[in-house]
Amino acid sequence: MNIVATNRKAYRDYEIFEEFDAGLVLKGCEVKSLRNGAITLSDGYGQVKDGEVFLFNVHVSPYKEGNIYNPDPKRVRKLLLKKSEINKLYGKTQQKGYTIVPLKVYFSDKGKAKIVIGLARGRRAYDKKERILKKEMKRELLRTRKAVR
Repeated sequence: MNIVATNRKAYRDYEIFEEFDAGLVLKGCEVKSLRNGAITLSDGYGQVKDGEVFLFNVHVSPYKEGNIYNPDPKRVRKLLLKKSEINKLYGKTQQKGYTIVPLKVYFSDKGKAKIVIGLARGRRAYDKKERILKKEMKRELLRTRKAVR
């Protein structure tokens, strides 16, 4: 598994309940751009429309050596999922507060571009602060344990 990009902002801003691996439908030179790591996931989100899942606002930079037929960098991309997974995502996203967020893009062992999407709910500001305080307390505890030894 060759990880191309990770959406660290999603792990910070959202509480992720479930993760799904999905195929990514790409055109032309987009695969070469992905191999170069030219993708931005931070503003992306997913939606279920007509029984299919689409990825919006994900920027795949045009390939430098590509021709005039390079696709639009922010075009809508279709995700390939099982019907049961699509139905599950649709049911959850109809509930208030749930959204589909791209987490990672990677190439599988067979060379196919895959994306990990997460079913997530946004964190509130006080949740983020509380999480940071817990991390700092754990670090401080580890430091004191090392100092005692």
